[in-house]
Amino acid sequence: MEVSQTVETEELMTCLQIQLYHPQQASRALYCMLPLDTRHKHQAEDPMRLGRDAQACTFALADPRVSRKQLSLQAYRTSNSPDIIFSVQNLSQKNFFRSRHWVRVTVNGSELGFLERAELPDKALIRFGEYEMLIRRENGEARGSFEVEFGVLAVPPSREMGMPSMVPVVDTGSDLSTNDIPPLMSHGPMEMDEIIMYCASFID
Repeated sequence: MEVSQTVETEELMTCLQIQLYHPQQASRALYCMLPLDTRHKHQAEDPMRLGRDAQACTFALADPRVSRKQLSLQAYRTSNSPDIIFSVQNLSQKNFFRSRHWVRVTVNGSELGFLERAELPDKALIRFGEYEMLIRRENGEARGSFEVEFGVLAVPPSREMGMPSMVPVVDTGSDLSTNDIPPLMSHGPMEMDEIIMYCASFID
């Protein structure tokens, strides 16, 4: 049986394996809008956004505490490598306030400010709020597209990578421990200036 010489060989696509952990994930309700354990093809030129807004983002988390647009993953190439590599960009202007601390987006322990980018190694740990997101990259040959596969981890990936547990970063010069201040997270994340004005009203 002769094989046609005109048939193109199917190229193996690069795959991003994104595994999530959250301490309140027992029911998996937080992930109800994610296509878990299924590979999805994504065009390499299009940023892949993650947030709570299913219309503005490629993939969404069912969590009002997550920003409308939280993160963006972008594929790109360099002149000295044939592989597709990825960067992550923080799209959130909002900060999480928990236990008198600010919790910001970190990539392998380094803070990522609003609109800042960081190149992702083959294995990276991204944390925001109480979420831990472990990303692994499997290299492929295709250049125009890649695959994404979401999964859920039973234990925090920071434990596997030997990193400290989620410890919020202190970023306040005043003591906000008074019991008279109601929780700031009741309506989801707040902008920085909104939180400052909110706290100032109680100090006055």
